[in-house]
Formats: sequence, structure tokens, C-alpha cells
Amino acid sequence: MSNSDDIVYVGADELERFMRDVFIGLGVPEDDAKIIGNVLIASDLRGIDTHGIQRCKMYYDRIKEGIYEVETNIDVIKDGPTTALWDGNCGMGHVIAYKAMRKAIEKAKQYGLGAVAVRNSTHFGIAGYYSLMAIEEGMIGLTTTNARPSIPPTFGVEPMLGTNPLTFAAPTDEEFPFCLDCATSIIQRGKVELYERLEKDLPEGVVIDDEGKSMTNPSKILDKMLERKAALLPLGGPGEEKSGYKGYGYATIVELLSAALQDGIFLRDTLGIEEDGQKRLKVGHFFLAINIESFLPLEIFKKTAGNIMRGLRSAKKEPSSDRIYTAGEKESEAEVEREKQGIPLNESLRNDIKTMQQELSLDQYKFNF
Repeated sequence: MSNSDDIVYVGADELERFMRDVFIGLGVPEDDAKIIGNVLIASDLRGIDTHGIQRCKMYYDRIKEGIYEVETNIDVIKDGPTTALWDGNCGMGHVIAYKAMRKAIEKAKQYGLGAVAVRNSTHFGIAGYYSLMAIEEGMIGLTTTNARPSIPPTFGVEPMLGTNPLTFAAPTDEEFPFCLDCATSIIQRGKVELYERLEKDLPEGVVIDDEGKSMTNPSKILDKMLERKAALLPLGGPGEEKSGYKGYGYATIVELLSAALQDGIFLRDTLGIEEDGQKRLKVGHFFLAINIESFLPLEIFKKTAGNIMRGLRSAKKEPSSDRIYTAGEKESEAEVEREKQGIPLNESLRNDIKTMQQELSLDQYKFNF
């Protein structure tokens, strides 16, 4: 979080406890609230400011509106040795996702591979959190989720696909694993929201209006997205000249893995559906755990993976750059720094925190703002 002189830092432990207590105050069971708080603070610690405390108020509002169920009841539709299909019944996405990846890991320990597909879930925070769960068990993790329409198909202007992250993590012999955690759009909706909080324009060529023209004002973009008259461009950009069809294609792969395997919600229906007079925002997920020991000793894999990372970073650098990174490196460094410094909060986030604190009477927190 940058571009603001009005930043206050709050310790990660305190902020995590606060977010946990917010969800408990809304009726989420304590164990589930702990999972949610841990997922959210992991995002803030890793420098992914779009999906931590910034998202807390969104979940808060959706719970109060009845869009999410505070009691997460999972139905097991089908269960086999290496695969499972679950229904999340509009419970808390973080809890559903955590338990689904745990099940995938459990299956991979026994059979080498484990995959769990989930339907009727809700927004689950950063996808990378669940891929990294596999790392802790010496495995490779892959996570996907679909989301509300944001991306147009190539040559289109109507948002149809979500930002649809395709997240992959693998262990290495370094201090941090390889972890690619990113959307299949150039930027995600949360980044637009962050730019709005910072009162900063977006760069050209990442968002278009319904006539295909570039948009940069984040407030106008968010308004137009609600009207389906603005779209986040897929990786590569518009048309085929810069290979935007690749981002479009990968976003479609995520949609297939997150909806077709599940008989779940997809494309326009992720905008929300009515059930018994209640609006629901449903999404689907897919989790894969690969047990490396089923192929070769873990240490051999980690050494080779580490050599690949070190090899990439040793490449000749462009004159204006003094360093090459591999995926997960910046996030690891951010985690070390933010554990010491705390989580940066701009005025908009502090106002959200005050609102939730006052409405839930969480008077035990004495924040420095």
C-alpha cells in the first residue's frame, strides 16, 4: 500500500484477532472465524492488500444482508479415493476452501493425488493460501475459483468471466516456496477498489468501457462494472495483437474447473441469483494436491526446483533493473517486513474498522487511530 502519507500501522496479530472477533460477532463459529482471520491476515502479511482487511467489510456487509450463511454446512455429494465433490451451501468460502484443500492433501498422502471440486461456495480470499497449504505437507498445490463477471471474451466488451485466479505453489530448497498467485485478468477488481481508496487513477489499457475505450478513473470503473458497462482486460490486453486470447483462454479453463466439474454456477449467474427471496453470490472452486514423494524423493524435487529459481534470478538483467525475482519471493520478503512493522491502513480502511468495531461493540481493541 503506497501513495499516501496518511498511513497507520497495526500489528498483524492484533488485526487478525480483530477480524476473527468481527466474524464471531456476526455469528460465525469461533473455529471457523479463526480460519477466516488467518486467511485474511495472510494476504495482508504477503503484501496482497486487496484481499486482507480491505475485504473484511465486504464479508461483513454480505453476512448482514443474508447473502452468506454464518454456519458453514458442507454436503459431500461424491467421494472417491482421489477425488471428491462438495456443496458449500453458501457458507463461508474460506472455511469451505480450507477444509477442501485439507481433504485433497489427505487423499494425496494416501494415493499420490487428491482433488476436490466445490460448488455453491462464496468468496474465499487469496487463492494462494490454499495452494501454500500443500507446501506445508511437501506437496504441490493448485487452486482455482471463478468469480463475478469482470473479463470480456477477446473481441468482446461485455464482462463474462471472473478474474478467475489460477494459483500454483511448489516447494523449493530455498527459504520460500515458488507461489504464483494471480488473476487471469491484468488487474483484479480488488486492485480497482484499492486505487479508489488511494484516490489514484489506473494506468491506461487495463480496463475498457462498453465501447472498447480505455478507462482509468477507479470510481467510474466500479460504477460502470455494476452496470456491466466496464470490463477488466484479460492478461495480454485487448484483441489478439498482444495475445489477449491467452488470458481469455486461461480464465475459461478456470471457469471449467470451477463450474463444469461441479454442476455449478458460471458466467452471468455469478452476479447473483435469487433463492426464496434471498440474493446469493455463489462461486465454485477446484483444489489439487500432488504428493511429490509419489514421483521421487522430496529433497531431490526441492533441490531441482531451487536450482531453477536460482538459475532464473541469475539471468542477465536489463540496464534499469538491479534484481530479478521469482514468484513468491516478494511476498516472502513482505511477510518478514510486515511481521515487524505491522499492516498499513489508510484512512478508508480505518473508517471501515471503526464502523465494524462500533456496531459489534468490540471495545477491547484500542487501536492507535
